[in-house]
Amino acid sequence: MEQETISPVDGSVYVTRPLASGAEIDGVLGAAASAHAGWKATPVAERVAVCRAAAAHLEARADEVGEALTWQMGRPIAYSPKEISGGFRERAAYMLDEAEASLADLDVGDKAGFTRFIRREPLGTVLVLAPWNYPYLCSVNAVLPALAAGNSVVLKVAAQTPLVAEHYADAFVAAGLPDGVFQFVHADHAAVASMVGDARVDFVAFTGSVGGGHAVVEAAANRFVGLGLELGGKDPAYVRADAPIAATAAGLVDGAFFNSGQSCCAVERIYVHRDRYDEFVEAFVAEARGLRLGDPTDPSTTLGPLVRPSAADAVREQLADAELRGARPLLDPSPFAEAARGGAYLAPQVLVDVDHTMALMTEETFGPAIGIMAVGGDDEAVALMNDSRYGLTASVWTADVEAAIAIGDRVDTGTWYLNRCDYLDPALAWTGVKDSGRGCTLSTLGYEALTRPKSFHLRLPQ
Repeated sequence: MEQETISPVDGSVYVTRPLASGAEIDGVLGAAASAHAGWKATPVAERVAVCRAAAAHLEARADEVGEALTWQMGRPIAYSPKEISGGFRERAAYMLDEAEASLADLDVGDKAGFTRFIRREPLGTVLVLAPWNYPYLCSVNAVLPALAAGNSVVLKVAAQTPLVAEHYADAFVAAGLPDGVFQFVHADHAAVASMVGDARVDFVAFTGSVGGGHAVVEAAANRFVGLGLELGGKDPAYVRADAPIAATAAGLVDGAFFNSGQSCCAVERIYVHRDRYDEFVEAFVAEARGLRLGDPTDPSTTLGPLVRPSAADAVREQLADAELRGARPLLDPSPFAEAARGGAYLAPQVLVDVDHTMALMTEETFGPAIGIMAVGGDDEAVALMNDSRYGLTASVWTADVEAAIAIGDRVDTGTWYLNRCDYLDPALAWTGVKDSGRGCTLSTLGYEALTRPKSFHLRLPQ
C-alpha cells in the first residue's frame, strides 16, 4: 500500500511513499531496542555533539527543506524556510545546551557512611508522532532531547509531510549517528496503534488533534507506557482598556492568521474592553486587509491555502453557522476573490456580534477566521477565556504588568503571554491543560518525561 501527498498548492500528487509492512515495523522496533544500549552508554557530550551536527545539517539546507514544506502543506515560501532557520534552530540549540546539566546526577546531600544520588536514565525507545502544520518545530521538541537523553527514536510524521522524516534521516546519517538509533516509518493509523501498543516502545510523544490523542490513549490502554500529548487549542486574547491599539492589532493579526491560522496556539478568539472595542476592531480589520492571499510559491504571498479542501470547507461551515446565528463579517471578500478560487484557498475573515453559542468561538477553527467580542472588564474576560474545553495558550494586552500576572493566575492555560502570542520560548515548559493535552516538552523540565529517575543508595564499606 502507498500513501499520497496531495499538494494544496495546485492539487497535484506531490509525493508517494509505500506504507511500512508489519514485518518492516517489527524490524524497526527491534533495531531501535538493539541500538539503545550502546547509545545509552555514549557520554552525554558525545550524544549532544551528534545532535548538534544533525541540526546544523538541516539548518544549512533550510531553503531546500522549506520549499519542499511549502509544496507539501501550503505555507508561503516567504516563511517556510524560517521554520528551520528560526524556531527549529532556537529550540535545538537551547535543549542541547541544557542537556548535560539537565541529565546530570542529582546530589541529595551528605549522609554519614553513605553515597546517595538520583540518576536520570533514558527510557529506551521513544515514538514521536509529528503533525503536518509545523512538522519540524513540533518534532524537534521531542526528537533531539530524546536522543540527547540516550533514547533511540522512531519518527512517524503525518502523511501530508513525509519528506520531513526523510530529511531528518539524511541529517543523522551525515552527523554519524549509529545505525538504529534514529529511524522513521511511513505508516497508517492501524500500524501506529500497533506501535503504541508494542512493549518495545517506552514513550509516545504525540502532537495532533484531540481525536488523535484519544486514539493514542486507547492504543496504550493495556500498557503502562508514558504519553506526552500536545493537542488542540482555542486560544484567547484579552485586550484591556490601556493596551496600545496599533501594536496590539498588528500582533494579534499575525497571531490569528499566520500559517493561515493552522496552529495549535493560534489566536482564535479575541475579547476587547468595551471602551476600546470600536477602535481596536477598526485597527484589526485594517491590518488584516493587508494580507495577500495567493500561490504560496510566490514570495509576495503572506496567506497560503489551507492544507486540503476539506479543511477549508470546515472553516466555511463555521463561518456560515456564525452568520446564521447573527455574526457580522467585516472583511470585504472582493480583494481576495481572484486568489480565493475555492478548494483549499480561503479568504481571511473577521466577525463581530459573536458569542459562545457559535462554534467559531468554542471549537477549534484552524483557519483564517476569528471572532471579536466586547467585554466589560477583567472578570468577564476571564470567565469567557475559561469557557472552553481547551487550555493551551492565552494572552493579555495591557500596559499593567501586575494586572497581567494577576489575570494570568486566574486563566486556565498552559502558557500565559503578555503583549505577545503564538511563540514558544524553549526555556519555558510547553504544556496544556484540559483537552489541550498533558505532559510537557521544552525547558529543563522537558527532559523529565524522556528519562526515569533511578536512585543509588550506597552504604560505604567500613
